[in-house]
Amino acid sequence: MEEQTKNSTTKYLANYTPPDFLVDSVALIFELDPKATVVHARLALRRNPACHTATLPPLVLDGQELTLLAIALDGVPLSPKRYRLEESCLVIPEPPEQCILEIKTRIHPATNTSLEGLYASTTPQGPLLSTQCEPEGFRKITYYPDRPDVMSQFTTTLIADRKRFPVLLSNGNRNKNPIQFETATGKHGVTWVDPHRKPAYLFALVAGDLVCQSDTFVTRSGRSVDLEIYTEAENSGLCDHAMAALKKAMAWDEERFGRQYDLDTYMIVAVNAFNMGAMENKGLNIFNAKYVLADQASATDTDFQQIESVIAHEYFHNWTGNRITCRDWFQLSLKEGLTVFRDQLFSADMISPAVQRVQDARLIRTHQFAEDAGPTAHPVQPDSYMEINNFYTLTVYNKGAEVVRMLHTLLGEEGFRRGMDHYFAHHDGHAVTVEAFVQSMEAASGRDLGQFRRWYQQAGTPVVSVTSHHDPATQTLHLQVTQSCPPTPGQPTKQPFHIPLTVGLLEPTGQPLPLRLQGEAADEPAATSRVLELRQTTEQFVFTGIAQPPIASLLRHFSAPVVLHANWSAAELAFLWAHDPDPFNRWSAGQTLATDLLLRLAADLLAGRPLLLEDFFVDSFAQVLQTRDLEPATIAMILTLPAETALLEQMPEADPQALYTARLFVRQTLATRLHEHFFRLYQHNSALDGSAAKLPYHPELAGKRSLKNLCLDYLVCLRWAEFWQLAASQCSKATNMTDRLAALTALLHSGSPEAEPLLSEFARQWQKNSLVMDKWFAIQARIPAETTLRLVRQLQKHRLFSLKNPNRVRALLGAFCHDNPVAFHQPSGKGYQYIAKQVLTLDPINPQVAARLVASLSRWRKLEPVRREKMRLALQQIQQTPNLSKDVFEIVLKSLTH
Repeated sequence: MEEQTKNSTTKYLANYTPPDFLVDSVALIFELDPKATVVHARLALRRNPACHTATLPPLVLDGQELTLLAIALDGVPLSPKRYRLEESCLVIPEPPEQCILEIKTRIHPATNTSLEGLYASTTPQGPLLSTQCEPEGFRKITYYPDRPDVMSQFTTTLIADRKRFPVLLSNGNRNKNPIQFETATGKHGVTWVDPHRKPAYLFALVAGDLVCQSDTFVTRSGRSVDLEIYTEAENSGLCDHAMAALKKAMAWDEERFGRQYDLDTYMIVAVNAFNMGAMENKGLNIFNAKYVLADQASATDTDFQQIESVIAHEYFHNWTGNRITCRDWFQLSLKEGLTVFRDQLFSADMISPAVQRVQDARLIRTHQFAEDAGPTAHPVQPDSYMEINNFYTLTVYNKGAEVVRMLHTLLGEEGFRRGMDHYFAHHDGHAVTVEAFVQSMEAASGRDLGQFRRWYQQAGTPVVSVTSHHDPATQTLHLQVTQSCPPTPGQPTKQPFHIPLTVGLLEPTGQPLPLRLQGEAADEPAATSRVLELRQTTEQFVFTGIAQPPIASLLRHFSAPVVLHANWSAAELAFLWAHDPDPFNRWSAGQTLATDLLLRLAADLLAGRPLLLEDFFVDSFAQVLQTRDLEPATIAMILTLPAETALLEQMPEADPQALYTARLFVRQTLATRLHEHFFRLYQHNSALDGSAAKLPYHPELAGKRSLKNLCLDYLVCLRWAEFWQLAASQCSKATNMTDRLAALTALLHSGSPEAEPLLSEFARQWQKNSLVMDKWFAIQARIPAETTLRLVRQLQKHRLFSLKNPNRVRALLGAFCHDNPVAFHQPSGKGYQYIAKQVLTLDPINPQVAARLVASLSRWRKLEPVRREKMRLALQQIQQTPNLSKDVFEIVLKSLTH
């Protein structure tokens, strides 16, 4: 049963039924033209043996925004009496049990601004046609059972004008025999055959005037695979890093998981008009150009790292997503959570395990925890949705990855690998469920994971509270651990989770203690870090042989996505910040200490009390600043104060201005007291090794730059002329985008007069590079000042801004509402009104992008009363607008209801 609301139908996991018909094969012929493309589809259909209805059900094919030109069943044209067209489907009431259905439709790529299905974008060389079919875009191409559990073999023929579209790409392997046309037609054609069954959401085609960078990869079994990256001509020299990342990912997946590539060719196409980051279409990945193109002058170190990660992520999908796909969209985390976990493991090996783990945890704690606490909270495996596009979330992707990581922690590396091997062996070529994945882990390990399944089924962030008591008489340490989980929409009560809690104990000298639980033999080897498994609401663990009160290091390596409450003193947190051998816990201790400080200072400010920063915090910070036992990138992360977006979630009635003022006060006080230390560290990390400095990207070099630019940011926030000049010099002389952008951002956000001419020169130099200009828009949208709204309005009128370009919308509007609390949350409410207006303007153009913007208004209940009411009114204004998309309507409805 489906529940009908104003704009949409709610779908429920509990109501899943298998498809009535299967498609054994599909042959597609595209007569490509941006204004009007004709699609010929030939479907070999048969009744699904799993469908047990007494009578033959009607054949229902999904379709949207299609013009039906012809339809034939087993070679016989169908009269209008034998089928009917509905708003979102084509229905044949009395189909045979097995048949060949031929459908001819017309679509209009040039006017498809949603960027779903087949759409046209513009390049300097002419039109570019490309597709995005996940999750439900194929129904905008032809009538088809557009659901992931209908898997078929695709043969695709592309026909187009040779001059305008010299490159014609689709899934699978190229047919070696080109299609012959008379020269006078000016057309050419290519046929692609994909031997692997796949759902329609993995279909892809690209047609345009593109250049190719090619390479080869030889698999472990000795097969040679052609690697091809397609870009616009002016970007042909910007693919080296992406190609290297692809080859590393292919080798890594063979080594770590035993997975080899299975087609003759692996293709990547970089496009500028794209709603997402990238898409893993079988054999033909389509990427947002942001995650392909890079060189030292135009891309930051973060860009290089993201390219490597996203390239790997989409490649890893070949097995975890393509060869084994999800039965329905409620199983989305089956492919996405698992593949995020795999790309995180890869990035840890490529960059640094410590750096990668802190990055993973920071994203979860800053943004996903807020999602769990908000009105759109949902389980990793949602049980209902109106619009599936709204569930491409941090919960499904990144919390889903943490759930897989917990399985890895509980089973160990070997046990997890056996589980993965079982999963691949038993489910290759099928559309399956999360349950199938967990069952594979159980089958390979012999463990009962029944309680663990609650991580997929229950929404919200568990809270783990730990108290410790040392008994000197018995030389024992008692850890009492309690878990709870707050109510979330539709789930008022929660059952206890199965939580892996990795712990260590440290002597006052920082020396790790061996860990032996009560009842374990004293002569057995004892590790200094171990996993405790929590299953009950309250449990107690007793460690023996502990002569003196230790300091507990809890939740090491972020072993579970939980909020941790422990009875640490400020001195113990400072000790962990400086000495914990677990890098994540060093970072976490510093974040906890700084969060407590900043929230107290914000409260003091609102109460009219003077702001004071104790020597204790400055001295603790200085001790970490001068450490030499960690890599520079880790030090930089450990010394970065909590973001205002994260702090807002911790404040009962959040006041963004108070938090910003408190955070700036701490930064400026630290910079004043420690500016000599910051400057020395800045200089030390500016003296880079000559050979490394010549590389466009290198992890060690990136780490040094991150620490150097953190020091520069602290110095520039003082607003002293000498440090403004230092930043201006770095910006002018920088040979890489990382240093240039860091210096320019610091100047701009500190109000330096040096910023304006450098900003103008930046735009003059890079105005023809779309990706770099996204950075130019974004750093201005993030200026922490009330006047930024006026600047954003002006920038929206810039000749290079377009609401039809998702990257540009994210760079300007997204940066403003998601990354600039001071400007967005100004007390007047003008920031909310502005974003509401943009959502309503954008919704008819691109609902997916509009929905991402409206999410910035969803946390209105967290704000202090004045802002709270103004944000609520902005949401109501959107809700009262007729003809909202499902994407926007669902988020607005949940935001106002829950």
